[in-house]
Amino acid sequence: MGRLARCAVILALPLALAACFGSDSDRPTFMGGTQAGGPQPFPDNFRNDTVALMRAYLNNPVGVRNAAMAEPVQREVGGRQFYVSCLHFTPRETDGSYKGMRERAVIFVNGRADRVVDQTSDLCAGAVYAPFPELEKMTR
Repeated sequence: MGRLARCAVILALPLALAACFGSDSDRPTFMGGTQAGGPQPFPDNFRNDTVALMRAYLNNPVGVRNAAMAEPVQREVGGRQFYVSCLHFTPRETDGSYKGMRERAVIFVNGRADRVVDQTSDLCAGAVYAPFPELEKMTR
């Protein structure tokens, strides 16, 4: 590689990284400052959004068992109110076995599923779960 080409790559690298971390997306996240401020709308499509998010979140979305979900309720996250839905499920491990039940919380921002949270003790206290067969039917 020539010296000029190396210099061009070195100068272009910060621009490429800035493009990865900066975003003009209209999809705010709960970390997004004022974009996510204000009253949050109820997530009307919360079941489908949750399935789509969990398909990306789980290493192996096939073979989930004992799935249950609580209806979204408003909870305080990072000092602001967001709709949060709690999940119980048993995922298939990489070796094909099943271990213990997992609990996760899905945070909705502006009516769309945004994040999956592992630490659910405060967010899911008192949640009332109902069967969630859509999570058990996931495919790759």
